[in-house]
Amino acid sequence: MEIAHLQTPIGISKFVGDENGLVSVSVLDNNVPIGIVPEVLEEVVYQFKEYFEGSRTHFDLVLNPEGTLFQKKVWELLQEIPYGKTISYLELSKRLGDPKAIRAVAAANGKNPLWIVIPCHRVIGSNGDLTGYAGGLHRKKWLLEHESPSKQMALF
Repeated sequence: MEIAHLQTPIGISKFVGDENGLVSVSVLDNNVPIGIVPEVLEEVVYQFKEYFEGSRTHFDLVLNPEGTLFQKKVWELLQEIPYGKTISYLELSKRLGDPKAIRAVAAANGKNPLWIVIPCHRVIGSNGDLTGYAGGLHRKKWLLEHESPSKQMALF
């Protein structure tokens, strides 16, 4: 497995993958040396730079996350949530075909190893509240604002 890092507006992103695809994307709270990007991860880093610059709304990468069949099914549904949109955990459960599976869906969402690429940050509570995010709610809020079609301008 190869590893690359990228400084982003919300922390240092860590990418892990090989010729079979991207295995994980995470955000680190501590500083690490950025270093040289391995060839197998160059496209990943390039697409993430575009995402954070605001010119990319969809990733076109080979993905190879590890998880159970149920988790992978949830992660596939997450990839159908359009950029700039959110859905609730209940709606995600309904799309899966079982509204009672909301806790299992939320747990699978929380195990998503591909931060941003599989957009688990686009899932919110039924009442509109930001709930749970492995990268921290402040990052979830930033990502949703970054993807918002109507950017809030600062008054002062």
